[in-house]
Amino acid sequence: MTSEPNGRLRATLIGFSAVALWSLLALFTVGSAPVPPLLLNALCFAIGGTIGVIWVVRTGEFGALRAVSWKVYTFGTAGLFGYHLLYFSALRLAPPAEAGLIAYLWPLLIVLFSGLLPGEHLRPLHILGALLAFGGAALIVAGSGLNAQAEALPGYGLAFLCALTWSGYSLISRRLGTVPTAAVAVYCLATALLSAIAHVALEPTIWPQDTLGWLSVLALGMGPVGLAFYTWDIGVKRGDIQMLGTASYAAPLLSTLALVGAGVATASLKLALAAAMIAAGAFLAAMASRSR
Repeated sequence: MTSEPNGRLRATLIGFSAVALWSLLALFTVGSAPVPPLLLNALCFAIGGTIGVIWVVRTGEFGALRAVSWKVYTFGTAGLFGYHLLYFSALRLAPPAEAGLIAYLWPLLIVLFSGLLPGEHLRPLHILGALLAFGGAALIVAGSGLNAQAEALPGYGLAFLCALTWSGYSLISRRLGTVPTAAVAVYCLATALLSAIAHVALEPTIWPQDTLGWLSVLALGMGPVGLAFYTWDIGVKRGDIQMLGTASYAAPLLSTLALVGAGVATASLKLALAAAMIAAGAFLAAMASRSR
């Protein structure tokens, strides 16, 4: 009688580790500069895919992977490739703390878009949460004047598209609960291949300039762009999805704290207020969904 609740709790805790890892995505991306986005995608996902291959070999899940439809692999690859291309590009074109916070609107968008699905309804707290979180994003973009930050506007736009991409990917993934977690390894390797091809065609090749740069790339591939996807998949499919969704809203705050602690971003009242507004707005939306 206790094994099932214990397994659910364990899976939820495993899912929490993905949120912690994603909070380091912006910091390691900054450390990997000046590697261009597509090359960074290729390097990181090659590392992340290798982690998955080791997992598949140890668990013997090759048979399960052969049973997965090519449509599922195409969907997963498109989601990972598109999201990270947009994310890395946004952090190259805009201040990392601001771009990262806008990209972290995806938990809120997941809640709001879920409310539009059949059988779901938007509640007043959903709307209030949306207004609060988008107010935080507006504060980031316009807080110091659009004229002063005009050169960063393309980066802000890519960050918002990033949030839309991941929220769409996550919502559709809810219907793929029977797909084994090992399939994420295929997503990663296919994304690495596509990124490498696109890099050769569109970008100059700029490798990390020092030890810190290479360590940042390795850390990205092992953590936020590697292990996190596998642990998130386990948590979403076997754990408490409401708890995990709420935990995701802590990611912007943790990400900003990591950037400030590393000296990449400057602690300011505007940045703290924006982070608090985004997290609070997403939390209100989550509470509305839980009260349904």
